[in-house]
This record gives sequence, structure tokens and C-alpha cells, in this order.
Amino acid sequence: MSTPLIISVLVAYFSVLIFISYLTSRNADSATFFTGNKQSPWYLVAFGMIGASLSGVTFISVPGKVFSEGMAYFQIVLGYVLGYVVIAQILMPLYYRLNVTSIYEYLSKRFGIVSYKTGASFFILSRTLGSATRLYLATIVLQLFLFQDLGVPYWLTAVITVALIWVYTFKGGIKTIVYTDTFQTFFLISAVVICTVIISQALHVDFFGLFDKISSTSATNGESMSKIFYFDDPLSKTYFPKQFFGGMFLAIAMTGLDQDLMQKNLTCRTIKDAQKNMYSFTAVLVVTNFLFLILGGALYVYAQSKGVALPMAGDKVITDHVFPTLALNNFGTIAGVFFLLGITASSYASADSALAALTTGFCIDFLNFNTREEKEKQRLKLMVHIGFSILFLLIILGTKWYVDAHPDIDLIGLILTIAGYTYGPLLGLFSFGILTKRKLMELGVPFVCIAVLLICYWLDKNSIEIFNGYNFGYELLILNGLLTFFGLWIISKKAIQE
Repeated sequence: MSTPLIISVLVAYFSVLIFISYLTSRNADSATFFTGNKQSPWYLVAFGMIGASLSGVTFISVPGKVFSEGMAYFQIVLGYVLGYVVIAQILMPLYYRLNVTSIYEYLSKRFGIVSYKTGASFFILSRTLGSATRLYLATIVLQLFLFQDLGVPYWLTAVITVALIWVYTFKGGIKTIVYTDTFQTFFLISAVVICTVIISQALHVDFFGLFDKISSTSATNGESMSKIFYFDDPLSKTYFPKQFFGGMFLAIAMTGLDQDLMQKNLTCRTIKDAQKNMYSFTAVLVVTNFLFLILGGALYVYAQSKGVALPMAGDKVITDHVFPTLALNNFGTIAGVFFLLGITASSYASADSALAALTTGFCIDFLNFNTREEKEKQRLKLMVHIGFSILFLLIILGTKWYVDAHPDIDLIGLILTIAGYTYGPLLGLFSFGILTKRKLMELGVPFVCIAVLLICYWLDKNSIEIFNGYNFGYELLILNGLLTFFGLWIISKKAIQE
């Protein structure tokens, strides 16, 4: 793709986003920013949540993972389904009944201010690290295939990337994001479908023929690239129970206990609409993730069939660079345009909603926002929004430094590992509140959460020696939540009298 074409596509794309922002943010106030005035159509929320959930890391890293472990990632996706049922039937009715703006207000109502602030703090930590790391991929693609040829330094690419998000979200907030995420999800899914079709045509096969070729190609683990279920080695990270139940609790934590995604659900008119949204979202998400895995296998089959050299770092394939390299250099202009729109859409759909959710969480949870006058609310909201934008930028630059030092890193694995550490305390706090009626000695709550995080880190790093070769996967989140639960039990008192 030529530089002028890339620039034209991006200018047109962001012009549409800014126009949507203009339409949705007219006469916007703080309630519009935080709750969308609870007028969001459930079907738009459901479709838009796909883009916010997947992110640029999924767009690039999930296809890349097929090279090393086939389609084992789909075991996690199947676990998501059970997790989303728990969210729809237990957590969402709870949030609607309490009529919360920030879901961590539940912890205040159930336990008190210290638990509330602790839970909100862990969300801010997790979402800031995770979302900025996801957005890093968009900056890398823009740098490699556009700004580098123009002589623009990477730090300026990162600044431009974050500034564009700020421009179209700073006023309309969640109301704007419901509509922009719908727009962006369309391009994310279209990019996957179009690139898969182009590969099929290039290999002169239909979808089933393409799947047969993927099945006959081996991943680096020695198994077929189409292999999904792994039951043979309990010590492996890809062992089915570890990935399935890890995926279930990842869904509960990263969606049901996450202000970002729950904020969208809470903009629906009623709990019934919100539940319809959740189940529709689940169905589309499963299909979309499977398409990503098919695409991943197709990329390697294409490269092998056409003799295309894969991007390497020493003797290792840089799997996160395979999709962008082939899409922009080998698949033709249409595929290149849709890839560019897809990676931009997936990265921005995740980051823009995270930025709005972090602004919401900090304002509601730490600045006593609901007690302030509207003029003061607008001023504080703007300052917080700018502050988190700057923090995103700093983390993106830090991620660039870290990845440069570790070029073969699995970014989606890194993000889910971060989630295993930082969402564990939230899982423990919410489950303790829902499943027991005990009262916490609140001053001990942050100490329990931090202590458990450190214990889990130590166990993860030493599990092979301690547990005879056992390697923790995404079930680390479950362990974290359980240890937090029992730690809270130790610092709790007798049951609350009804």
C-alpha cells in the first residue's frame, strides 16, 4: 500500500468517528458521559462490545498463536460462554437493582469505603495497563507501515494515536462510544472475513478446502494447526480444564467486574435489554474468535504455499508481525485497506471505551463526583480524561521499550497474565460479598489483596520447581481469587444480622 492511500484511509476513517462524536455529544452533560442517559439500544451495545472486547491484540496475536499452539485458544473462548452466563444471571441484576454508575459502588454498599476504594484501585491498575498495552499494537502498525517512511519518530506516532482517541471521546463519553464502537466493530469483522476469502481465492479452495489445508499443517508444538482440544498433558498451559475454567473466570473478571464493559451494559434501558445484549454479544464473540483462528491458520498455509518469508527475530518467527506483513504486502490493496481499518478499529474500540471507563471510575470512585455542581463536574472530568490519556501514552512508550528487549513476546498472553494478577482481588472481593454475609475488618482488605498478588507471582515463577513441572496458565486468576476469598474470611467477623 502506498503512503498517500494509507493517509487517505485513516483521514476518512477518523473524520467519520469525529462526525459521530459531534452528533452524539450535542447537549451532552455528565450523565451523558457516564451513563448515556440509559437510552442505548441493546443491539448496538452488543455489537459494539465485540470491538471493545477483542482489541488490536486479539486482531493480531490470536492469529499469530496458531503458529505455536494450533487453535487451543478456542478452549478459552468456550470458557467465556459459561462466564457470560454468570454475568447475565448474577452480576447484571445486582448492578441494576442497586442502580450504580460505577460497579464498585457495590463494594461500598456491601462492605464499606476501604473495600470500595481497593476494588476501584485494582480496576484502574488493570485496565490502564491492559488497554495501553493493547493500544501499543496500533501504534506499531502505524509506525511500521506509515510514519516510519515519513521520518516520524515513534514517540510522536504514540502521541498522535492517543490524541485522536481523546478528540472524539472527551465530550460525549459512553454515549459516543456505543455508536463509534458499533462502527469500528463492523470493520474489525469485515477485515477478518475479507482477508480469509482472499487467501482462499489465492489458494484456489473454498472454506472447507482451506480448513483441510490448515488441518494438514503442523504448528510448532507438533500438532495440527486445527487442533482445539488438549487433554493429554495436565502440566501444559494448553490443557483443556485449565484453559476452559481459566476462560470462564477471565470472562467474569474482565467483563463482569470491569467498569469498562459493564458501563456499556448499564446504558441499556432495562435489565432485560442488558441480558439480551449479553447473550447476543456472546454468540457473535464466539464466532468472531473462531474466524480469527481460521485466519491465523490460513496465514501460515498461504506463506508456506507461496514461499513467503515470515518476519523473523533471529531464529524465531515474530508471530505478531505475520498478519500485518502479509496483509499490507501480499494480499492486494483491498485486503490492505481492510486490514488497516480492522487493526485501527479493534485497537481504538478497546482503548476509547477504556479511557471513558477509567475517567468514569476515577471521577465517581475517588472524586465524590455525584455531590458536585455540573460546572465543576465538567472541569474535573476534562482534567481526569487528559490525565489518563497522558498515562496511556507513558505506558505505550514503556511497552515499546519492553517489547524491543523481548521481540518474541506473546502480547495476548502477557495481557491475560496481567489480568490474572490484577483482577484476582476483584474476583475475591465480589465473590465474598455475594456468597457470604460476613462483615470485613476493612483496614486489612488492601493488605490481603496485595499479599495475595505477591504470593501468586511467587507461585507462578516457581511452580515448575515446587509442583513437579506444573506450569500455571490462565487458572492463575482462579487461584488468586480463591486466596483473596480465604484471606478476606480470615479478617472477617460474624454474619451480618438481617
